[in-house]
Amino acid sequence: MTETSAPSMKTDSVEDGDLDPMESFPSPWVRVVIVNYNGGDYIQNCVNALAAQSMTAFEAVIVDNASTDGSADKLDFPDTRFHLLRADRNLGFAAGSNLGAKSTDIDAKTEWLAMLNPDTVADQDWLKELRAATLRHPEASLFGSTQIMADDPTILDGFGDAYSIYGIPWRSGHGWPVDTCPDDDCRVFAPCAAAALYRRDLFESLGGFDEDFFCYLEDVDFGFRARLFGHECIQVRRAIVHHFGSAISGRTSDFTLFHSYRNRVWLLLKNVPPGLLLLMFPVHFASLIWLGFRTRHLQPWRPRWRGVWAARKGLGNLLAKRRDVQSRRVISSRQLSHMLIWDRNAVQTRSYACL
Repeated sequence: MTETSAPSMKTDSVEDGDLDPMESFPSPWVRVVIVNYNGGDYIQNCVNALAAQSMTAFEAVIVDNASTDGSADKLDFPDTRFHLLRADRNLGFAAGSNLGAKSTDIDAKTEWLAMLNPDTVADQDWLKELRAATLRHPEASLFGSTQIMADDPTILDGFGDAYSIYGIPWRSGHGWPVDTCPDDDCRVFAPCAAAALYRRDLFESLGGFDEDFFCYLEDVDFGFRARLFGHECIQVRRAIVHHFGSAISGRTSDFTLFHSYRNRVWLLLKNVPPGLLLLMFPVHFASLIWLGFRTRHLQPWRPRWRGVWAARKGLGNLLAKRRDVQSRRVISSRQLSHMLIWDRNAVQTRSYACL
């Protein structure tokens, strides 16, 4: 059983002062992909913070999903490290991120890919801390950042993504005080793509994010598949971004709730091995009923149930993906069960989920 408040992972192979921001990286080591859709002033603030990074050896690709608010037209790029790609329609976060990751219009083919939401402001050493973490943890292929509420720096927005035996994912530590956060890096189920780092060869071998998800939980789905294929995920304590959190789409909007609840069903059916699926499938739907009743005064129920009902569409395609995932996985149902949260209280409180 996964503990909800595990000891932090102590590391000593690479210290902060050992990594010169420029010395070892005369060319970009990472491509930062930002997907924008009607990002208003948030996207410029995100770009400005990225331009101020202490580790300057990066390239940035901003994918604009046919914004109608003029946010892409007003963007002011400080130098040639920044590139704008314009989509002809709203591709969603998943397809937009894939487009930014694979674009061949930009010369460099970096070893790493970073995803960054347009409503984030990265600390000056964000990229430096992520790079240092890749050296401390060469066994890992996925890395997450510490997300702090942009409007309240004392509260966490998230410390990695968790997944429960009830088929419910959440951002670990969401809403908890920052001073309760683990002191150092730790292993988590998956990184939140609002500020995540992926090894490029893994991203490409898994086909990137599942574009059918469009938006929401595509990052948990990607992390789930990576874990099934034996890859490790590290949450980097000192890689910090400030996140406004659904500032563009709205945390309880019909759009957010519809896609979140639909994609929960797809996430479960696509990735959970047969041995666990027999347990988790009925438990998941019982949990949806329980959550629907418990939060009936906080969130509209119609978009949630429309999302669950819409999950039945495209099941043939989903089952084909499931066969591919299950044929390639290298861990057993028992091994996966140790990565899941079994404590219902942890789900309710969104508590920490270091593994």
